Amino acid sequence: MKKTFTFAIVHFFVAFTVTWLITGSFVLGGLVALIEPAVNTVAYFFHEKAWQKFGSEKQTSNQKQATLSV
Repeated sequence: MKKTFTFAIVHFFVAFTVTWLITGSFVLGGLVALIEPAVNTVAYFFHEKAWQKFGSEKQTSNQKQATLSV
């Protein structure tokens, strides 16, 4: 849990710093630093759902081929 928390802090500061350097706006930097991780979390959720549906089928197929090759 500590690692997750510290990564969240790093993510916040990276998003803030990049936006601030590009725009020169502390307000915009703060907004992006707060909004981007939230949107990214939702995107990750759907990525995981898609991976479970499509990625695991490919992985199962590859495992079957590897077993047949041995």
